[in-house]
Amino acid sequence: MAQISASMVKELREKTDAPMMECKKALVETDGDMAKAEELLRVKLGSKASKAASRVTAEGLVTVFIAEDAKKGAVVEVNCETDFVAKNDDFINFVNEVAKLVAENNPADVEALAALPLNGGTVESVRAELIGRIGENMTIRRFKRFETANKLAQYVHGGRIATLVEFAGDDEVGKDLAMHIAATRPKALDASGVDAADIETERSVATQKAAESGKPEEIVKKMVEGSVAKFLKEVTLLSQPFVKNDKLTVEQMLKEQGAQINGYALFVVGEGIERRTEDFAAEVAAAQAGN
Repeated sequence: MAQISASMVKELREKTDAPMMECKKALVETDGDMAKAEELLRVKLGSKASKAASRVTAEGLVTVFIAEDAKKGAVVEVNCETDFVAKNDDFINFVNEVAKLVAENNPADVEALAALPLNGGTVESVRAELIGRIGENMTIRRFKRFETANKLAQYVHGGRIATLVEFAGDDEVGKDLAMHIAATRPKALDASGVDAADIETERSVATQKAAESGKPEEIVKKMVEGSVAKFLKEVTLLSQPFVKNDKLTVEQMLKEQGAQINGYALFVVGEGIERRTEDFAAEVAAAQAGN
Protein backbone atom coordinates (compact mmCIF):
# COMPACT_ATOMS: atom_id res chain seq x y z
CA MET A 1 0.00 0.00 0.00
CA ALA A 2 1.27 3.47 -0.92
CA GLN A 3 2.38 5.82 1.84
CA ILE A 4 -0.07 8.72 2.10
CA SER A 5 1.88 11.83 2.97
CA ALA A 6 0.61 15.11 4.35
CA SER A 7 1.69 16.86 1.14
CA MET A 8 -0.49 14.49 -0.92
CA VAL A 9 -3.49 15.22 1.28
CA LYS A 10 -2.77 18.95 0.99
CA GLU A 11 -2.50 18.73 -2.81
CA LEU A 12 -5.81 16.87 -3.11
CA ARG A 13 -7.52 19.34 -0.80
CA GLU A 14 -6.29 22.24 -2.93
CA LYS A 15 -7.64 20.53 -6.05
CA THR A 16 -11.07 19.65 -4.64
CA ASP A 17 -11.52 21.90 -1.57
CA ALA A 18 -12.89 18.82 0.24
CA PRO A 19 -12.32 18.31 4.01
CA MET A 20 -8.88 17.00 4.98
CA MET A 21 -10.16 13.68 6.35
CA GLU A 22 -12.20 13.06 3.19
CA CYS A 23 -9.07 13.68 1.11
CA LYS A 24 -7.02 11.24 3.19
CA LYS A 25 -9.74 8.55 2.98
CA ALA A 26 -9.93 8.96 -0.80
CA LEU A 27 -6.16 8.61 -1.18
CA VAL A 28 -6.12 5.50 1.02
CA GLU A 29 -9.00 3.98 -0.93
CA THR A 30 -7.25 4.60 -4.28
CA ASP A 31 -3.81 3.55 -3.01
CA GLY A 32 -2.39 7.04 -3.49
CA ASP A 33 -3.57 7.55 -7.08
CA MET A 34 -4.19 11.30 -7.15
CA ALA A 35 -6.39 11.32 -10.29
CA LYS A 36 -8.57 8.46 -9.04
CA ALA A 37 -8.81 10.04 -5.58
CA GLU A 38 -9.96 13.32 -7.13
CA GLU A 39 -12.57 11.49 -9.20
CA LEU A 40 -13.74 9.56 -6.14
CA LEU A 41 -14.19 12.79 -4.17
CA ARG A 42 -16.16 14.37 -6.98
CA VAL A 43 -18.51 11.39 -6.92
CA LYS A 44 -18.82 11.51 -3.13
CA LEU A 45 -19.47 15.25 -3.10
CA GLY A 46 -22.08 14.85 -5.80
CA SER A 47 -23.71 12.08 -3.76
CA LYS A 48 -23.87 14.36 -0.74
CA ALA A 49 -25.47 17.04 -2.89
CA SER A 50 -28.19 14.69 -4.12
CA LYS A 51 -28.92 13.47 -0.59
CA ALA A 52 -29.23 17.07 0.61
CA ALA A 53 -31.61 18.07 -2.17
CA SER A 54 -34.74 17.04 -0.27
CA ARG A 55 -33.99 19.15 2.80
CA VAL A 56 -35.82 22.43 3.36
CA THR A 57 -33.84 25.61 2.67
CA ALA A 58 -35.49 28.51 4.48
CA GLU A 59 -32.37 30.37 5.56
CA GLY A 60 -29.83 32.01 3.28
CA LEU A 61 -28.90 35.37 1.83
CA VAL A 62 -30.27 38.07 -0.38
CA THR A 63 -27.89 40.44 -2.10
CA VAL A 64 -27.70 43.04 -4.86
CA PHE A 65 -25.22 43.69 -7.63
CA ILE A 66 -25.24 46.97 -9.57
CA ALA A 67 -22.91 47.66 -12.50
CA GLU A 68 -20.54 50.62 -12.29
CA ASP A 69 -22.71 52.79 -14.54
CA ALA A 70 -25.77 52.02 -12.33
CA LYS A 71 -27.74 50.99 -15.43
CA LYS A 72 -27.84 47.22 -14.85
CA GLY A 73 -28.44 45.40 -11.62
CA ALA A 74 -29.92 42.33 -9.99
CA VAL A 75 -31.21 41.19 -6.64
CA VAL A 76 -31.03 37.46 -5.82
CA GLU A 77 -32.02 35.06 -3.08
CA VAL A 78 -30.01 31.90 -2.45
CA ASN A 79 -31.20 29.64 0.34
CA CYS A 80 -29.54 27.14 2.66
CA GLU A 81 -30.69 25.14 5.67
CA THR A 82 -29.15 27.09 8.56
CA ASP A 83 -28.15 30.67 9.32
CA PHE A 84 -24.69 29.30 10.25
CA VAL A 85 -24.00 28.39 6.61
CA ALA A 86 -25.46 31.74 5.51
CA LYS A 87 -22.40 33.30 7.21
CA ASN A 88 -19.92 30.98 5.46
CA ASP A 89 -17.49 32.93 3.25
CA ASP A 90 -17.73 30.46 0.36
CA PHE A 91 -21.52 30.63 0.43
CA ILE A 92 -21.44 34.44 0.53
CA ASN A 93 -19.03 34.55 -2.41
CA PHE A 94 -21.27 32.22 -4.39
CA VAL A 95 -24.32 34.42 -3.79
CA ASN A 96 -22.39 37.53 -4.85
CA GLU A 97 -21.14 35.80 -8.01
CA VAL A 98 -24.68 34.69 -8.88
CA ALA A 99 -26.00 38.25 -8.53
CA LYS A 100 -23.28 39.56 -10.85
CA LEU A 101 -23.99 36.84 -13.42
CA VAL A 102 -27.69 37.69 -13.45
CA ALA A 103 -27.00 41.40 -13.99
CA GLU A 104 -24.49 40.81 -16.76
CA ASN A 105 -26.11 37.88 -18.61
CA ASN A 106 -29.87 38.39 -18.18
CA PRO A 107 -30.82 34.69 -17.86
CA ALA A 108 -34.47 33.90 -18.58
CA ASP A 109 -35.00 31.91 -15.38
CA VAL A 110 -33.24 29.97 -12.61
CA GLU A 111 -32.67 27.01 -14.94
CA ALA A 112 -30.91 29.24 -17.50
CA LEU A 113 -28.89 30.83 -14.70
CA ALA A 114 -27.77 27.39 -13.49
CA ALA A 115 -26.28 26.67 -16.93
CA LEU A 116 -24.13 29.84 -17.04
CA PRO A 117 -20.34 29.34 -16.80
CA LEU A 118 -18.74 29.97 -13.40
CA ASN A 119 -15.25 29.20 -12.05
CA GLY A 120 -14.37 26.67 -14.74
CA GLY A 121 -17.72 24.89 -14.53
CA THR A 122 -21.33 26.03 -14.40
CA VAL A 123 -23.37 27.72 -11.69
CA GLU A 124 -25.04 24.35 -11.07
CA SER A 125 -21.77 22.42 -10.77
CA VAL A 126 -20.38 25.01 -8.36
CA ARG A 127 -23.60 24.82 -6.32
CA ALA A 128 -23.43 21.00 -6.17
CA GLU A 129 -19.76 21.06 -5.17
CA LEU A 130 -20.50 23.60 -2.45
CA ILE A 131 -23.32 21.39 -1.11
CA GLY A 132 -20.99 18.41 -0.98
CA ARG A 133 -18.24 20.34 0.75
CA ILE A 134 -20.39 22.15 3.31
CA GLY A 135 -23.00 19.40 3.76
CA GLU A 136 -26.15 21.50 3.48
CA ASN A 137 -28.70 21.82 0.73
CA MET A 138 -28.59 25.13 -1.18
CA THR A 139 -31.01 26.46 -3.76
CA ILE A 140 -31.09 29.51 -5.98
CA ARG A 141 -34.65 30.54 -5.29
CA ARG A 142 -35.29 33.69 -7.33
CA PHE A 143 -33.87 36.81 -8.89
CA LYS A 144 -35.01 40.09 -10.38
CA ARG A 145 -32.97 42.02 -12.94
CA PHE A 146 -33.22 45.66 -13.97
CA GLU A 147 -31.76 47.46 -16.96
CA THR A 148 -32.60 51.14 -17.25
CA ALA A 149 -31.75 54.42 -18.93
CA ASN A 150 -32.25 56.04 -15.53
CA LYS A 151 -30.53 54.92 -12.29
CA LEU A 152 -30.49 52.03 -9.86
CA ALA A 153 -30.11 52.18 -6.07
CA GLN A 154 -29.92 49.44 -3.48
CA TYR A 155 -30.15 48.67 0.21
CA VAL A 156 -29.24 45.38 1.89
CA HIS A 157 -29.94 44.86 5.58
CA GLY A 158 -27.87 42.12 7.18
CA GLY A 159 -28.23 39.85 4.16
CA ARG A 160 -31.86 39.26 5.22
CA ILE A 161 -33.65 42.06 3.35
CA ALA A 162 -32.61 43.50 -0.01
CA THR A 163 -34.14 46.19 -2.20
CA LEU A 164 -33.27 47.30 -5.72
CA VAL A 165 -34.90 50.49 -7.01
CA GLU A 166 -35.16 51.93 -10.51
CA PHE A 167 -35.52 55.72 -10.27
CA ALA A 168 -34.76 59.11 -11.77
CA GLY A 169 -33.37 61.88 -9.59
CA ASP A 170 -30.65 62.61 -7.08
CA ASP A 171 -28.61 59.64 -5.78
CA GLU A 172 -29.69 60.44 -2.22
CA VAL A 173 -33.35 60.01 -3.23
CA GLY A 174 -32.54 56.55 -4.58
CA LYS A 175 -30.87 55.54 -1.32
CA ASP A 176 -33.80 56.89 0.69
CA LEU A 177 -36.31 54.98 -1.45
CA ALA A 178 -34.35 51.73 -1.09
CA MET A 179 -34.19 52.09 2.71
CA HIS A 180 -37.86 53.11 2.95
CA ILE A 181 -38.95 50.02 1.01
CA ALA A 182 -36.85 47.74 3.23
CA ALA A 183 -38.39 49.31 6.34
CA THR A 184 -42.06 49.35 5.28
CA ARG A 185 -42.20 46.40 2.84
CA PRO A 186 -44.91 47.73 0.51
CA LYS A 187 -46.86 45.24 -1.57
CA ALA A 188 -46.81 47.40 -4.71
CA LEU A 189 -45.96 50.79 -6.16
CA ASP A 190 -49.61 51.86 -6.24
CA ALA A 191 -53.10 50.35 -5.84
CA SER A 192 -53.12 48.92 -9.37
CA GLY A 193 -50.28 46.56 -8.44
CA VAL A 194 -51.86 45.06 -5.31
CA ASP A 195 -52.99 41.45 -5.70
CA ALA A 196 -56.77 41.26 -6.09
CA ALA A 197 -56.85 38.34 -3.64
CA ASP A 198 -55.24 40.52 -0.94
CA ILE A 199 -57.84 43.24 -1.52
CA GLU A 200 -60.70 40.73 -1.33
CA THR A 201 -59.32 39.29 1.91
CA GLU A 202 -59.19 42.77 3.42
CA ARG A 203 -62.71 43.51 2.14
CA SER A 204 -64.04 40.29 3.65
CA VAL A 205 -62.51 41.02 7.07
CA ALA A 206 -63.78 44.61 6.97
CA THR A 207 -67.28 43.46 5.98
CA GLN A 208 -67.49 41.04 8.91
CA LYS A 209 -66.28 43.69 11.36
CA ALA A 210 -68.64 46.34 10.00
CA ALA A 211 -71.62 43.94 10.07
CA GLU A 212 -71.07 43.43 13.80
CA SER A 213 -71.51 47.16 14.39
CA GLY A 214 -75.28 46.90 13.85
CA LYS A 215 -75.28 50.07 11.73
CA PRO A 216 -77.45 50.58 8.62
CA GLU A 217 -76.37 48.88 5.38
CA GLU A 218 -75.34 52.13 3.69
CA ILE A 219 -73.06 53.02 6.61
CA VAL A 220 -71.63 49.49 6.63
CA LYS A 221 -70.73 49.81 2.93
CA LYS A 222 -68.94 53.10 3.58
CA MET A 223 -67.09 51.56 6.53
CA VAL A 224 -65.92 48.66 4.35
CA GLU A 225 -64.75 50.91 1.52
CA GLY A 226 -62.99 53.14 4.05
CA SER A 227 -61.15 50.13 5.49
CA VAL A 228 -60.08 48.94 2.05
CA ALA A 229 -58.88 52.43 1.11
CA LYS A 230 -56.87 52.63 4.33
CA PHE A 231 -55.34 49.21 3.65
CA LEU A 232 -54.27 50.26 0.14
CA LYS A 233 -52.64 53.43 1.47
CA GLU A 234 -50.69 51.40 4.01
CA VAL A 235 -49.38 48.80 1.55
CA THR A 236 -48.67 50.91 -1.56
CA LEU A 237 -45.34 52.67 -1.72
CA LEU A 238 -46.43 56.01 -3.17
CA SER A 239 -49.17 56.43 -0.55
CA GLN A 240 -47.05 55.56 2.48
CA PRO A 241 -45.75 58.26 4.83
CA PHE A 242 -42.08 58.79 3.96
CA VAL A 243 -39.94 57.32 6.74
CA LYS A 244 -37.63 60.33 6.97
CA ASN A 245 -40.51 62.82 7.06
CA ASP A 246 -43.92 61.34 7.86
CA LYS A 247 -45.66 64.63 7.07
CA LEU A 248 -45.11 63.75 3.40
CA THR A 249 -46.12 60.69 1.45
CA VAL A 250 -43.48 59.07 -0.73
CA GLU A 251 -45.28 60.49 -3.77
CA GLN A 252 -45.16 64.01 -2.31
CA MET A 253 -41.48 63.64 -1.41
CA LEU A 254 -40.67 62.60 -4.97
CA LYS A 255 -42.57 65.58 -6.37
CA GLU A 256 -40.68 67.95 -4.06
CA GLN A 257 -37.36 66.45 -5.17
CA GLY A 258 -38.25 66.42 -8.86
CA ALA A 259 -37.71 62.66 -8.87
CA GLN A 260 -39.66 59.56 -9.81
CA ILE A 261 -39.63 55.82 -9.18
CA ASN A 262 -40.27 53.39 -12.04
CA GLY A 263 -40.11 50.11 -10.17
CA TYR A 264 -38.52 48.14 -7.37
CA ALA A 265 -37.82 44.66 -6.07
CA LEU A 266 -37.95 43.63 -2.42
CA PHE A 267 -36.59 40.25 -1.32
CA VAL A 268 -36.80 38.93 2.25
CA VAL A 269 -34.94 35.70 3.04
CA GLY A 270 -37.23 32.69 3.32
CA GLU A 271 -40.40 34.71 2.79
CA GLY A 272 -43.26 32.32 2.01
CA ILE A 273 -41.20 29.16 2.60
CA GLU A 274 -42.73 26.71 5.04
CA ARG A 275 -40.10 25.99 7.65
CA ARG A 276 -39.64 22.51 9.07
CA THR A 277 -40.64 22.05 12.71
CA GLU A 278 -37.89 20.14 14.46
CA ASP A 279 -38.95 17.17 16.58
CA PHE A 280 -35.72 15.92 18.14
CA ALA A 281 -37.46 13.22 20.23
CA ALA A 282 -38.94 11.71 17.06
CA GLU A 283 -35.57 11.90 15.29
CA VAL A 284 -33.82 10.09 18.14
CA ALA A 285 -36.53 7.42 18.23
CA ALA A 286 -36.25 6.93 14.46
CA ALA A 287 -32.47 6.63 14.70
CA GLN A 288 -32.75 4.04 17.47
CA ALA A 289 -35.33 2.06 15.51
CA GLY A 290 -32.93 1.90 12.57
CA ASN A 291 -30.14 0.38 14.67
